Amino acid sequence: MASCSGCGPGYRSPLDAMKGPREEILYLPCIYRNTGILKPDYLATVDVDPKSPTYCQVIHRLPMPNLRDELHHSGWNACSSCFDDASKKRNFLILPSLISSRIYVVDVGTNPRAPKIHKMVEPIELYWKCGLANPHTSHCLGSGQIMISCMGDPSGNGKGGFVLLDGETFEVIGNWEHQGEAVPFGYDFWYQPRHNVMISTEWGAPKALVNGFNPAHVQEGLYGSALNIWDWTTHKKLQRLDLGEEGAIPLEVRFLHDPSAAEGYVGCALNSTVFRFYKTAEGDWAAEKVISIPSKKVEGWMLPEMPSLITDILISLDDRYLYFSNWLHGDIRQYDITDRRNPRLVGQVFLGGSIVRDGPIRVLEDPENQQQPRPCIIKGKRIPGSPQMLQLSLDGRRLYVTTSLYSGWDKQFYPDMIREGSVMMQIDVDTVDGGLTLNEDFLVDFGKEPDGPVLAHELRYPGGDCTSDIWL
Repeated sequence: MASCSGCGPGYRSPLDAMKGPREEILYLPCIYRNTGILKPDYLATVDVDPKSPTYCQVIHRLPMPNLRDELHHSGWNACSSCFDDASKKRNFLILPSLISSRIYVVDVGTNPRAPKIHKMVEPIELYWKCGLANPHTSHCLGSGQIMISCMGDPSGNGKGGFVLLDGETFEVIGNWEHQGEAVPFGYDFWYQPRHNVMISTEWGAPKALVNGFNPAHVQEGLYGSALNIWDWTTHKKLQRLDLGEEGAIPLEVRFLHDPSAAEGYVGCALNSTVFRFYKTAEGDWAAEKVISIPSKKVEGWMLPEMPSLITDILISLDDRYLYFSNWLHGDIRQYDITDRRNPRLVGQVFLGGSIVRDGPIRVLEDPENQQQPRPCIIKGKRIPGSPQMLQLSLDGRRLYVTTSLYSGWDKQFYPDMIREGSVMMQIDVDTVDGGLTLNEDFLVDFGKEPDGPVLAHELRYPGGDCTSDIWL
């Protein structure tokens, strides 16, 4: 928390946040759906304080009261968008379930090291009040409300709309978008009030992606390829920016953290590109491709060419570096984005993936001329799966990473991770010249959990981070 009297949660600015305290604990949703283990998903609290006797250990587990929820991403009841409101506290974690469509509200304020369930929003609340299902990203608003993007309708078809929760009672208020203005697909969103804009992205129809990825579904129009631009004040849909085949499956969207910035980046999974979106001189929005990771020609895999599959992306709080994970190839990359239109690769590290040199897949041709990487071994454990979810320390010096994307796709692409569980790793970041180095003394092995191997996903700090907090 910022040290000033009469202030709300978070920090006055992104640069103030960089001076915040070092992270001591992390919250991660842990998923049993699709693993063959009939246990509820849970929220894990992990100790990441090197001075602590329980460093690198799960110190608490909060099981959900239902099976097969597919916990996924999380957000807050209040963040830096409420910094000027001294009545607000960041004390509840919002935990939507991607498949069951339940939303859990978790009390992390009473005892941050041992969270407890405060409230459960049942799926019928979303179905009946909003005509929506499959909630994904939650952001707190300066108004005190909570906004959650959804990916589907109650029948599993694609539908990109937004649910509003009351920030005190956590009751469903209704839709954020106007009736009839939901877009074909939903996924992530980010808002930038100084430019009166919200931008949302598109994954695919829940019933198409639920059990794995079928390339034919892309041709059948069951996956998205557009950025949707919304008027933040009136909630009207303004533009649909189709990114075309190169921009198919645009997932995480990140405005620059500077609240006056009128630009940001989106990672597009299928063809492994990053697009920069920006406000034009005319006042509308446009996008241009600024990074492209070439596919590798391979044998021994499901297709003759393997895309890198850009999944998670994030931007450091000073808007200097962009990071993303290539979930199929197995590497994390760091780009200097000082020149916004020409990102420059300054760091790369391989942490597993599908093309390790002693694995079943052989790379026949690689436009980047990179050797097949060695398997990643930390503390004697060979890392199954591949780097996926990312979280950066406030000061930008430590990058935490987990390996699970989504249980249905984990099972398809990395069956060894289903058997052995996912892991959490840490990378040391050179914030001066760029550069990534694996911390070989850090490992949280979710293969050793009490109820059996589990899939750990998104990472959150109790005091907020660069993927949860938005500044007004």
